[in-house]
Amino acid sequence: MIQDSAAPRESVVHDTVTLDDEGRALVIIDQTRLPRVVSVLSLTTQEEIYRAIATLQVRGAPAIGVAAAIGVYLAALGIETDDWGEFYSRFALAKQYLASSRPTAVNLFWALDRMEGVVVRNKNLPVSEVKFLLHDEAARIHDEDIRVCRAIGEHGLCLIRDGWGILTHCNAGRLAAVRYGTALAPLYLGRERGCNFKVFADETRPLLQGARLTAFELMEDGIDTTVICDNMAARVMRNGWIQAVLVGCDRMAANGDACNKIGTSGVAIIARHYGVPFYVCAPTSTIDMNVSDGSGIVIEERAAGEVTDMWYRERMAPEGIKVYNPAFDITPADLITAVVTEHGVLTPPYGESLTAFR
Repeated sequence: MIQDSAAPRESVVHDTVTLDDEGRALVIIDQTRLPRVVSVLSLTTQEEIYRAIATLQVRGAPAIGVAAAIGVYLAALGIETDDWGEFYSRFALAKQYLASSRPTAVNLFWALDRMEGVVVRNKNLPVSEVKFLLHDEAARIHDEDIRVCRAIGEHGLCLIRDGWGILTHCNAGRLAAVRYGTALAPLYLGRERGCNFKVFADETRPLLQGARLTAFELMEDGIDTTVICDNMAARVMRNGWIQAVLVGCDRMAANGDACNKIGTSGVAIIARHYGVPFYVCAPTSTIDMNVSDGSGIVIEERAAGEVTDMWYRERMAPEGIKVYNPAFDITPADLITAVVTEHGVLTPPYGESLTAFR
C-alpha cells in the first residue's frame, strides 16, 4: 500500500531511498512531484515498487539499485515456504519482474544479482535465515552507496576549484542516490568546506530533471544555480562561464564509453570544442565489463507523450506526429577527460584503467 506523506516545500529529506523495517516498506521521495511538493512514499507491494522505478518516482542509477535491492528483499519476506527450492524459484521470479522495470541502468541488475547471490550461496540454511541475510545485504547496498558517493565527491573535488563555473546535465545529485549523489557530490563537499561554485544546470528535456531536480536540491543547499535550456550550453561555454562539466552515468562500457541521460553526448562535444574538461562521475558498480563499447548498451525508449504533452496545458505537437524519445545517449570515451570513481580519478586509456578497479 502506498502511503504518501507530503511535506512542505521547505522540507529537506536527505535520504532519497531507504528501508522501513517496521512498516516492511521501501520509502522513497516521489521525484515526479518535485519541486513543488516533497512527497515521501511508503511502498509495500511489488507492483508499487515496479511502477515507482518504471515511472521515475525513484530514478538515478545508484538509487534504482538500492530500491531494487530493498524491493526484492520485501518480495522474499512475502514468500511463505520452508523449502529452499520453492523459495528460490519464487525469488527468481520477483527478481526478474523488478529487472524488467527499466533496461539501461546497470545498477538495477547489479543490485538484484547481489541479492540473488545471497540466496544461492546459502541454500543449506533455513529459509528464515536466508531472509535475514537478504535484509543485511540490502542494508549493506544502501550504506555502501552513501560511502561510495562521498568518496566520489572527495576525488572529484580535487579536480575543481573554488569559484569555478560548473555545468551539469540531468540530475546526478542526492536525488539520484541515497545521499550525496555522484556528479554533484564534489559540489556538496566543497560547499561544506566553504567553496562557492556557480552551477549551470541544463533543463534536460523532455523530463526536465535538471530544471526540476538538480535546481531544487542545489538551491536547498544554498549553491548558486542557474537553469539554462539544453541548447544554451554552447553559449555559456563561449562566454567563459564554465570551467568544468560534471555528469553522472547509468552504464559505462569496458572501453569507457558512457551511457547517460539524452543530451550528454552533445554537451561533451561542445565541451571539447571550447576546451572545457568533461568529467564523468560514477561508482564502479556502473561499469559493465561485459559490454565492450557503447554500441552494446540497450537504450531505453520512452513514451511519445513525454515530449508532446507532459509539461503543457495543451498538446504542443500536431496529432499523429512521429516522436523519437530515447532516454539516453552514448558519450564516446575519447570525449571524456577523466572518470571519477570511489577509488580515484581514472584517465585514458580506459580499457586499462577501468579494468584495474573493477
